[in-house]
Amino acid sequence: MQAVVLVGGEGTRLRPLTCSTVKAMVPVLNKPFLEHMVAYLRSYGVDDIILALCYLPDQIETYFEDGSRFGVRLTYVVEKSPLGTAGAVKNAEGHLGNRFLVFNGDIFTDIDLGAMLHFHRERKARATIALTPVDDPTSYGVIETEANGRVKRFLEKPSWDEVTTNLINAGIYVVDREVLQDVPEGSPFMFERHLFPGLLANGVPVYGYSSGAYWIDIGAPDKYMQLHSDLLQGKGSRATAGESAHAQPMYQTGNSVTHPTAAIEGPVIIANACTIGAGVSIQGPACIGEGCTILDGAVVDRAVLWRDVRVGQQATLRSCIVGDGCRIGDRSCVDRGSVVGDRVVVNQGCHVGCYSKIWPGTEIRSTHPPV
Repeated sequence: MQAVVLVGGEGTRLRPLTCSTVKAMVPVLNKPFLEHMVAYLRSYGVDDIILALCYLPDQIETYFEDGSRFGVRLTYVVEKSPLGTAGAVKNAEGHLGNRFLVFNGDIFTDIDLGAMLHFHRERKARATIALTPVDDPTSYGVIETEANGRVKRFLEKPSWDEVTTNLINAGIYVVDREVLQDVPEGSPFMFERHLFPGLLANGVPVYGYSSGAYWIDIGAPDKYMQLHSDLLQGKGSRATAGESAHAQPMYQTGNSVTHPTAAIEGPVIIANACTIGAGVSIQGPACIGEGCTILDGAVVDRAVLWRDVRVGQQATLRSCIVGDGCRIGDRSCVDRGSVVGDRVVVNQGCHVGCYSKIWPGTEIRSTHPPV
């Protein structure tokens, strides 16, 4: 079985984290997001994976190479300009067999792919769309189906009085190659807006496979934080790569050193080459990236730290994300909901207020935002 993974987007909703890091390489439990997806696909025997790239493709190719290190064979297809979801798959058509999976590159799920493929074959579908329930379907495109799963109607962002189902498109498809004949070459074209409604209008059998499996779109910082919290607490962990998925109550790798007076309440992951000082308090769910230094008396409360972050004495990080190479000064504070890009310097005693977005390379010299 083959899969096409759409990882060409710029990840604008995740900025400033994606200013210099392509979304597929954003760390989740200290490993690139895409590495978890590759491991998940491989667990179902999907070892022939085509990556549809556009933005910063070299980052992905340099890390994954031919895929052999991860037990798969990777093929890279690079778009000169964005082609949309269906257009990107059409661009990879020369590498595809008669039936394949398609994944949006910002979806984390542990949906049962074997069961979905069986459903597709049993119904003799030409395209099958994974469906997931959400609390508020008015923010999504909902999909109405008949009792046997055949799609009746697509409804984009309905009002509450139009809602007849809470099932939305989960961004995972089983596709028979023949449907790609309706996709123009070299032009932007979407599964959701163009191909699937067109197939439905022409009477082609399109089905929806409903699943209550773990599912989240990590495209925004709050969802990225939620993913860490969920995984560290055991949700969706079947779709992760490596033992670090099971951080109960604390998982520490390699040669990291934690002072005996540090107070750590899990679930917490501490990566390789970290130093945790005297009297430090770490409250989980929290994830500490490789090479981080947390000095004496600092507090890390439900935060995600990327690599090589230095947290000063008696500094406080609350429910925030801190990018690579940041320097958080003594007695400073980064408050809840804040997203700090790479190489940011927060000077001694400064306060980064709630829900701030700090762009890479910024130096904070006073309270931000100003009071």
